[in-house]
Amino acid sequence: MADESKKQGVTQFEGEDLDQESELERRIIGLGVHREYAKWAYYETNPADIFKKPEALDDMLVIDASYGSFAGLFASSILAEMGAEVIRVEPPGGDIARKMSPYGMMIKDTGLPYLVEGGRNKYHVTCNLDSEEGQKIFKRLVAKADVLIETFKPGYLAARGIGYEDLRKENPGLIYCALHSYGHFGEDAEKFGNQPDYDIIDQARSVIMSITGEPDLDPEVPPQYKRPLKHGNWMGWYTGGAWAAYGIGLAMFYKRKTGKGQFLDCSPPEGLVAIANYALQYFHMAGDEMPRAGNYDYAVFPYTYVRCKDGYTFMSGFTDPNWTALCEIMNRPDLHKQFPTIKDRLTPENQPKIQHEIEKFTEKFTSDEILQMLNEYNQRPDKKGTVVTGRLETPKDVLQREHWKERMTFVEVDDPYYGKLLVQ
Repeated sequence: MADESKKQGVTQFEGEDLDQESELERRIIGLGVHREYAKWAYYETNPADIFKKPEALDDMLVIDASYGSFAGLFASSILAEMGAEVIRVEPPGGDIARKMSPYGMMIKDTGLPYLVEGGRNKYHVTCNLDSEEGQKIFKRLVAKADVLIETFKPGYLAARGIGYEDLRKENPGLIYCALHSYGHFGEDAEKFGNQPDYDIIDQARSVIMSITGEPDLDPEVPPQYKRPLKHGNWMGWYTGGAWAAYGIGLAMFYKRKTGKGQFLDCSPPEGLVAIANYALQYFHMAGDEMPRAGNYDYAVFPYTYVRCKDGYTFMSGFTDPNWTALCEIMNRPDLHKQFPTIKDRLTPENQPKIQHEIEKFTEKFTSDEILQMLNEYNQRPDKKGTVVTGRLETPKDVLQREHWKERMTFVEVDDPYYGKLLVQ
């Protein structure tokens, strides 16, 4: 492993044999406690250590030359967490992505998203790719690398003599991953490839935005709110980055078998299209576009968030047996009689009516009370079906719950330069 003190953000650890005593275990044993009990006590109080494993990609070297795009940054962060050695190449003055932060919040002139998502667990170097010296340095770096990730406009690096065809001459095993909203070939790439890779473009081009937003047919929604909506996070970038990391992993597997590298053309909107649910298939089969559903769902219902005493909670009972169970819990046989089958419940006109009736019940209870109530019902031997619920949790709720900490979903680190950070 490399010297982790040089890396920014998360400190990774190597797996250890469960039979090997840790320093804490030795101290416990030194107090006269039986060794097996000491091991049990240690792992009871340090549950995340059970999941320590050797890092799968600890022999992979990645050069991340992403600029202004969290798609590439997220891809290399995934690889770094799996053990890869990642070197970030930034221009003089730093990547513009460092300036992207909520309300302009900065730590040492760097934004939160870059610190905890884009720059973690990586080495950082400055290299001016517009200069001859910078291009020579870049070539020397890539010559030793397994992977290069870049998010420049198509042809940008090739025009400087450091594109894929140039780099593969020195490194035929290079896996070159290029991420761009329009990809590197095709009609749209030729027309619009001069634009940078932006998350909002990725979302808009993928149909995800067109199917996200308040439902057109809900009479309670004011007309001004019936418009397409982007996701609350940078879903285009993160989805594109995840697909890129997946593709790089497969290319690395191929390289280990054959010794050959390859060019990966990754378009983040295509990653979103792959998870766009049934909207495209519906139009292909029916020749009609579905109206926006909001928190409803035209394939399964009830499968939505409903009001409760302390906010909102998720409620699901879309199959006929589960709908029967939900109506029994609410003591609403009339509702079951009015909408007996799943087809009765799926129409855009009926879903708001059903949700309104469910909320007459849920608004009397808190989300925790509903969770407890349904858990008890689901364990009954005479239950008619299973009704699923789940709290709608805010960032504050998530950070205060021990469950997430125990599972190491996020970790607090004390960086010598940036101070205390929460990485996820």
